[in-house]
Amino acid sequence: MSTPFPFTAVVGQDDLRLALLLNAVSPAVGGVLVRGEKGTAKSTAVRALSALMPEVDVVAGCRFSCAPGSPDPACPDGPHEVGPGVRRPARMVELPVGASEDRLVGALDIERALAEGVKAFEPGLLADAHRGILYVDEVNLLHDHLVDLLLDAAAMGASYVEREGVSVRHASKFLLVGTMNPEEGELRPQLLDRFGLTVEVAASREPDQRVEVVRRRLAYDDDPEGFAARWADEESAVRARIVAARELLPSVRLGDGALRQIAATCAAFEVDGMRADIVMARTATALAAWAGRTEVLAEDVRQAALLALPHRRRRNPFDAPGLDEDKLDETLEEFGGRNEDEGDDDPDPDGPGGGGQPPENGPQDGPQDGSQEGPQEGPQDGAGSSEPGGDEAARPQAGEPGQPGASGAGEQQAVRAGEPFRTKVLSVPGLGEGAAGRRSRARTEHGRTTGARRPRGTLTKLHLAATVQAAAPHQRARGRSGRGLVVRRDDLRQASREGREGNLVLFVVDASGSMAARQRMSAVKGAVLSLLLDAYQRRDKVGLVTFRGSAAEVALPPTSSVDAAAVRLESLPTGGRTPLAAGLLRAHDVLRVERLRDPARRPLVVVVTDGRATGGPEPVALAGRAARLFAADGVASVVVDCESGPVQLGLAGQLAGELGGTPVTLDELRADSIAGLVRDVQGSNRRAA
Repeated sequence: MSTPFPFTAVVGQDDLRLALLLNAVSPAVGGVLVRGEKGTAKSTAVRALSALMPEVDVVAGCRFSCAPGSPDPACPDGPHEVGPGVRRPARMVELPVGASEDRLVGALDIERALAEGVKAFEPGLLADAHRGILYVDEVNLLHDHLVDLLLDAAAMGASYVEREGVSVRHASKFLLVGTMNPEEGELRPQLLDRFGLTVEVAASREPDQRVEVVRRRLAYDDDPEGFAARWADEESAVRARIVAARELLPSVRLGDGALRQIAATCAAFEVDGMRADIVMARTATALAAWAGRTEVLAEDVRQAALLALPHRRRRNPFDAPGLDEDKLDETLEEFGGRNEDEGDDDPDPDGPGGGGQPPENGPQDGPQDGSQEGPQEGPQDGAGSSEPGGDEAARPQAGEPGQPGASGAGEQQAVRAGEPFRTKVLSVPGLGEGAAGRRSRARTEHGRTTGARRPRGTLTKLHLAATVQAAAPHQRARGRSGRGLVVRRDDLRQASREGREGNLVLFVVDASGSMAARQRMSAVKGAVLSLLLDAYQRRDKVGLVTFRGSAAEVALPPTSSVDAAAVRLESLPTGGRTPLAAGLLRAHDVLRVERLRDPARRPLVVVVTDGRATGGPEPVALAGRAARLFAADGVASVVVDCESGPVQLGLAGQLAGELGGTPVTLDELRADSIAGLVRDVQGSNRRAA
């Protein structure tokens, strides 16, 4: 077993270390979600925590880590006698992104269950993690149904495995830690809420601190055991402090004043439900125990709010998590402030007022840079236009009538997206086999049962009726004498199921001078933003190709981060000629490459244009030939017609015909007007086929 990097040797990342330690003190806090850019010691800190966890007593030979003093009466390896057990270190179990459901919850031998009536159960990772740590790296890339199972087990403290009426239950209580890079896509809001705490991490911009990070990492890589030995005293001190805080925790008093501050804070930030209040209360109590106190102070409530509320106050998917600290301080002061008997001195320099950190572990940590890169930079609310009468509204925009560049000859200033609206689903026709999602019909592991087939590999979903039908004709030949059915492995049938898949939604956006009028481009961006919101909810990958001037560019390669697409859209400038053919050809190349990377994910191309094509010889004919490439490949497509004015040429409709897709105006994209669009898309693609 390799020597982990010492927890106390991690440089900086104060909030991350504090959140992990609070969960070690009180697992009831509900785990930690760590968000941040790559290369910020997220995984290193989590793996290092396992060495600090106190050892646990378990029943000898129990695969489910039952406590010898109070064994689980429903343990599949039980029943166990109450008595002495064996002591072992707390486990840290890692859940791979590509894990199957059986690997997570355990596998039940259906063949033995049907033929012998025996519950032969192979424990999964949820059993291994009981009374330890369950770590999920890149939790945002984990399939939704696995995340649901994971969080259900974390909330109930037990795991249930159901297979055709055969049920197994076992205890599963663990410290849940997930890490993610927001650039690769977000978790659904309801899943974010199930994590007790969240922290944002970023690499320090202080040269001295970065030097220390490199120095310690190189020293560890050269001699892991020697490096760990140099930090052994600090590790032991923190381990002892965790044990002491756990023992003190039941004695910590959460007074009415602190409870009022917690309730007022959650109400002020308009978080949904009551989970935030409960998590804040548990976190504040753990902070007090960590500081060695038996009374929860206002500083504990403030720190608990900073850890428990940012990910719960998002109003839409493109809002970055965060908390207005000035508003937080005003709320705490209004509903109690500091207790009169506290005085002005922090009772514990290592407590909440001082960051709640473990003992000093080397050079003084420098200031933390909490800024986010990638999709976290720039305006995050691209959901609405500027306020009437504001500076932006009063300032003339390039591309408006009477302004320089209105002819579309040069690049114009980017405008904000208009107000987004609700859209209905645009689906790809046919039956796919792509990643689980919520857009188009597909063969999936979860969904309604549509038939049966012989299993390919491990049986995961038994089709009971088909299995019995396959076994029934052979009962006499197999010497059946009792009431039980004699079942062989060849009789087993896997259920075929139909659900929904996520698609690749590739936006091809015209940013030429003909689209540059301020109000018009604002409406176009609002429409694309609305479709991006829909793609986020349906778990799609998205890509963005833009064309203007003399060429097209891939503004955003296909990614799961819809947030990144929204940011690129917000800053999109306009101007120049309309190289429509170049935009379509670039989009075709993107699909060709993506088909090699992810062949099971089917594309939906959304072309946003007025249909005009300028520049070069025969631009309209060239665009038509490029469009027919999509039709020949059977790619589902929609053309959002942005043409306006009293004289309309109908070029976008002609383009849709060449693509074998469906034209729709900006007004028709709204939910009330789009009711028949899915049928039109499917019908057009059937006719093209």
